[in-house]
Amino acid sequence: MKLIIDSGNTFVKTAIFDNKKLIYSQTTEQLSTDFLKNLFHLYKINAAIISSVKKVPLAAINFIKKHTHFIELSASTPIPINNVYKTPETLGKDRLAGVIGAYYLFPQKTVLVIDAGTCITYDLINKKGEYYGGSISPGLKMRFNALHTFTQKLPLVSLKNINTLIGTNTNESILTGVINGYIAEIDGIIEQYKNYTAELIVVLCGGDTHFLVNRLKNSIFANPEIVLIGLNEILDYNEAL
Repeated sequence: MKLIIDSGNTFVKTAIFDNKKLIYSQTTEQLSTDFLKNLFHLYKINAAIISSVKKVPLAAINFIKKHTHFIELSASTPIPINNVYKTPETLGKDRLAGVIGAYYLFPQKTVLVIDAGTCITYDLINKKGEYYGGSISPGLKMRFNALHTFTQKLPLVSLKNINTLIGTNTNESILTGVINGYIAEIDGIIEQYKNYTAELIVVLCGGDTHFLVNRLKNSIFANPEIVLIGLNEILDYNEAL
C-alpha cells in the first residue's frame, strides 16, 4: 500500500492507496509522527510520496523515509506527462499533481483543472499529455482578508451562503461582491478556455469545491481527490522505473 501526502498552504491531506484504489483519506492541520505511526499500524505501507508547498516537520519526513521507499516531489522527479512549463522549479507541486491526476482520469482528453483553495489555480493539460501552464488568482478567504486588511473600515467577513446580487448592508455587500465576483471569474475563464480549445473537460477540486459545484453555470466534474490521484500516479511511475 502507498502513503500519499499533499501538504498545502492551509491543510495537509493524507491518503492511502491500494494500487489505484483510494481506501483512506484524512485532512489535518499538520503532519505529526504520532499520526503517521497510527497509519503505519493500520496499513501495510511500503511506498510514499509527499508534495509540500510549506515546511514539513523533519521528524515526520525521517519517519516515512525509515519505513518506505520515499519520494519527495520536486522539479527533478520523473513524471508521466510532458511538462513544458518554462520555470518548472517554481511550479506549485499541487498544480502539477492535479493535471497528472486529470490525465489519468481522462486519458487523451484536454482537461482544465480548477483548484479552488487558498489560491485558485487554472491548469490545462492537452490530449497529448502536454502541460504548458495556467493562471493563479486569490481564493475566497484571501479576498475577504484583502478587503479587511487594505481598507480602514471594512470588516472581516466569513464565508456563508448568500443568494443576492444587491447587498443591503456592508457585510452583505462584501459577501455578494466576493462570492459573485469569484463565480463570475471562474465561469468567465472557463468560457475563455472553451474558445481556446474545442473539446474541453473541466475538473474542479480544492477546499471550496462543495461551495462552488452547484453555483457554476458551466458543466464540470467535481473531484476533490484529483491531486492525491495525481501523486499516486507519480509514485507508481517512479516505482516502475
